[in-house]
Amino acid sequence: MKFGGTSMGSADRMRVAGEIIAREAKARPVAVVVSAMSKVTDTLLETLRHAEGGDRPGVEANLKKLEDRHVETARALLREASAAAARAEIITMIGEVDRIAKGVEMLGIRPPRSVDEAVAVGERLSALLMAAHLNDIGVSATAVNAREVIVTDAVFGNATPLLDATRVKAAERLKPALEAGTVPIVTGFNGATADGRPTTLGRGGSDFSASILAGALDAAELWIWTDVDGIMSADPRLVKDARVLDVITYREAAELAYNGAKVLHPRTLAPLMEHGIPVWSKNSFNVAAPGTRIVPHIEGALGAKAVTSMANVALVSIEPASAEINGTLIIGRAMAAIAQANVEVLTFLSSSYQQNFCFLVRKDELATALTALESALSLEFAHGYLGAPEVDEQVGLLAVVGEGMKGQTGLAGRVFTAISRAQINIIAIAQGASELTIGIVVRREGLELAVQAVHAECGMGTA
Repeated sequence: MKFGGTSMGSADRMRVAGEIIAREAKARPVAVVVSAMSKVTDTLLETLRHAEGGDRPGVEANLKKLEDRHVETARALLREASAAAARAEIITMIGEVDRIAKGVEMLGIRPPRSVDEAVAVGERLSALLMAAHLNDIGVSATAVNAREVIVTDAVFGNATPLLDATRVKAAERLKPALEAGTVPIVTGFNGATADGRPTTLGRGGSDFSASILAGALDAAELWIWTDVDGIMSADPRLVKDARVLDVITYREAAELAYNGAKVLHPRTLAPLMEHGIPVWSKNSFNVAAPGTRIVPHIEGALGAKAVTSMANVALVSIEPASAEINGTLIIGRAMAAIAQANVEVLTFLSSSYQQNFCFLVRKDELATALTALESALSLEFAHGYLGAPEVDEQVGLLAVVGEGMKGQTGLAGRVFTAISRAQINIIAIAQGASELTIGIVVRREGLELAVQAVHAECGMGTA
């Protein structure tokens, strides 16, 4: 089971999580992964920014805020003796952050390794409190720092797990506890290199931690506890009759996440797909809701399953000045540069005999993408072989997803017709040979209306 930041956000929420864990632990062995309390990671990162700027009062104010919040949570959650013991450990962990912050102040920079070590304290504090609470209510539990279990490469801030080494560590550190009837409460988001240097797992890190451990422990299931009832057919803020999906496939979940839905990040699903471990997306604020089950395959699925959208994106277009330029080579170099800059390409299209191409990125990664392109193709830009990149930030992406779309004659036409019927111009279209997803770029002002039109046309709603 993995509990997110909102599910760990207060003493009351931790009690609910504790009830869920206690109930399930009576029936079978349970391992738990926890996120930091909501907003704590942001506060830790802000603390290091203050340190980098030499702002000691800002550092101390944030550390006091973190200490007070966790001590107050301990007092509200735990028995008196447990709260006193937890307070001592909280002060020690906050002291570790202060030590790192002082080093950052001296250097005037935030080394990625130091950032990873500091931000992981948020999860360690959550694991401390949850383990203490479970022991208070009669459930044997122990807090485990994922640095002792999840082995990664040395890409600080966005590390990749080394699964074979992690499986060995999990067997050594977690299986004895599980076999003894103890619930390990493991920190999400972090790990360590083989020689013990702290790392973090990047975007979707706590979910990723849970899936890594589920695979390493050969878990029967993985339950992801969030603050929504499950995976929806569309964003309910945009579509009134959006519904919770009973079941979707790994590939559908990955596509939805990739195209903006708040679903498990695609790399989170990879360790589960390898072992065929089903996943439940559940709501800790509405425990009675059945949630959504994510499975390897669904027999007999027909049509589109869901539609999702992204608004904060930008379309970058590049056109060779002459058809004599090897467009394929230019595309390859451009995409390699983008990949090396760790920028995610959401949609890519190429057309015409000149092989002009365009791709979609998140707005917060646009500057990095343009810098990477300028570096990789500087000679071509300087000599006029390529026109300067054209950037359109007034666009949005919607994606129609469903394994049942494959071979469905006329479905794409219906989707495009529904969008045009709503008087929205389509700028670009991308669909792979698998027919799992149709990606459509439209003008930003028409994005919500396009989502509503597609959702209705494909009959995804509750009606």
